[in-house]
Amino acid sequence: MPIPIQTAERNHSFQLRSVCLSDLAASAHPTRLAARLDPALSASTLVQLQKSPRLQPRLAELLLDNEMDSNGSGWGPDLLHGHDPRRAALLAGSIWHARSLLKLVSKPHLTALIGHIGADAHAFGIRCLAHAIANSLIADPEKLAQQIEHDGHACLGAWLNDSSALERNRVLLRLPVGTAAENPAPEHSNASGQLFSLVIAQFETEIRVI
Repeated sequence: MPIPIQTAERNHSFQLRSVCLSDLAASAHPTRLAARLDPALSASTLVQLQKSPRLQPRLAELLLDNEMDSNGSGWGPDLLHGHDPRRAALLAGSIWHARSLLKLVSKPHLTALIGHIGADAHAFGIRCLAHAIANSLIADPEKLAQQIEHDGHACLGAWLNDSSALERNRVLLRLPVGTAAENPAPEHSNASGQLFSLVIAQFETEIRVI
């Protein structure tokens, strides 16, 4: 006897929801889980909890504060299609500070900067120079890397603020507690749409993780 279509659809939604919850729990940053359970838990204990298939759905529900759609809908790819949110922030931050990237030509300085943000973020920022935001130049590579990370995370947070709480948290939970993504400034909100349209277009040219 064939399975009714509606029943099959419900089963598929339930399975998709379970898989997504497990993936979310496994990929969440340990500091997020520690903040929900016990800040005194060791890193090794948190990793063991996150790897437990039996616990993963419950941990995800705890992390999301039961924000999930109960029927399992809306559980397609996340807003970054599985790409690393920190890398997304570095790409956005590199556009923000592209003028400084262009001026930083000393080999030791470039080596230090790329050691922090990666060669791909450095190259991406320079390619997108026309969309740079910051006018003030930062010559110190350590300070520049810090500002790229700060402004990039803030732009990510501002961009996510235009989405639902569930969609936003599915991305934010993969970042450690305390990044600038949690408290973007008005200038980040103004620029985030433009910068992340470029970041997402870049991701679309790459092999998607999910």
